[in-house]
Amino acid sequence: MLDKLIHLPAAAAAPAPVLGSVARRERIARNAVRYFAFLFIALALLFAVIAAALDDVFFFRLATEALIYGGFAMGVDLLLGFAGLLSLGHALFFGLGAYVSGLVLKEWSASFWLALAVTLLASTVAGAVAGIIAIRARGVYFALITFGLAEVVSKVVFNTRELGGSDGIIGIPVVQANFLLFTVDSSHAGSFFLLVLVLVMAMYFALEALLQTPAGRLVVAIKANEHRVPFLGFSAQRYKLLAFILAANVTAMAGALYPMLRGFVSPELMFFQASGNAVITVILGGVGTLIGPLYGSVILSALKSVVGSYTEHHLIVIGVLFMISVIFFPKGLIGYMRPRLEAWLSRKEQS
Repeated sequence: MLDKLIHLPAAAAAPAPVLGSVARRERIARNAVRYFAFLFIALALLFAVIAAALDDVFFFRLATEALIYGGFAMGVDLLLGFAGLLSLGHALFFGLGAYVSGLVLKEWSASFWLALAVTLLASTVAGAVAGIIAIRARGVYFALITFGLAEVVSKVVFNTRELGGSDGIIGIPVVQANFLLFTVDSSHAGSFFLLVLVLVMAMYFALEALLQTPAGRLVVAIKANEHRVPFLGFSAQRYKLLAFILAANVTAMAGALYPMLRGFVSPELMFFQASGNAVITVILGGVGTLIGPLYGSVILSALKSVVGSYTEHHLIVIGVLFMISVIFFPKGLIGYMRPRLEAWLSRKEQS
């Protein structure tokens, strides 16, 4: 990895067999995660076929919400799993994306692409401002600063009458996403589910490709040892800020889809509970996998729906299940299964 960062010839950095072995392990690990990504897409399409055959709108909407929250958690995983930064206030950007999208759709134009473009711009600015403040701290102090920023903004939104106050924004119109050859209507549960699936997976593959670039490897190097990065001639703070802004973008883009699904936005989207659920989702799916948060979001959404139909104290049950999973599967679902798949791919490649 280091020879790529500092652009030294491979032979000058390490023996060729060693570099070849490292490159092979990285390739197998990357392919293993991609298998899980393709499996997720296949399972999502299978679900869509079954739900469409049953004409079940409720489960379509529930699955779409799981994808949106999975995109939210993917932004958290980018910080936690790759940059080593635990954010306890990332709901700030999810709520920001939802509010910006809702305001654009209701006050300006019911344009799908305009809402996403304005959200991307707003999240970049907000991510840069919040990142400059937060990345100066490390460890628990970083987590507390992000928590504080989200609390301040959520209280401001909660008490701002122009933004609907505690009621939020209601009456957001139905959106039609124009793709020239066809149009996707957000009121059609099946079509909108597929659109959200495409967008979330596009963000996943974009992040995966970005993490293979020199900039992405520097972000990973910061998690490994932040103090050594300056000796390579790079600013750790600059790349931490880059990771923070990218995580804000991903989370806000997921948040922008929420009002299109539900038709309203509420201040609760910025509260600590939303940030806590995102962290739980990442841990359930597997930290540092990017695809794990999507699996974790599906698991958490299904648990809430199933357990919630039997008892109003479903959060207690989910909390107990979460503690059990952390004790017995500390690496999460994908973290537990990935080494086994990697071993199988390695044996397959050798044979």
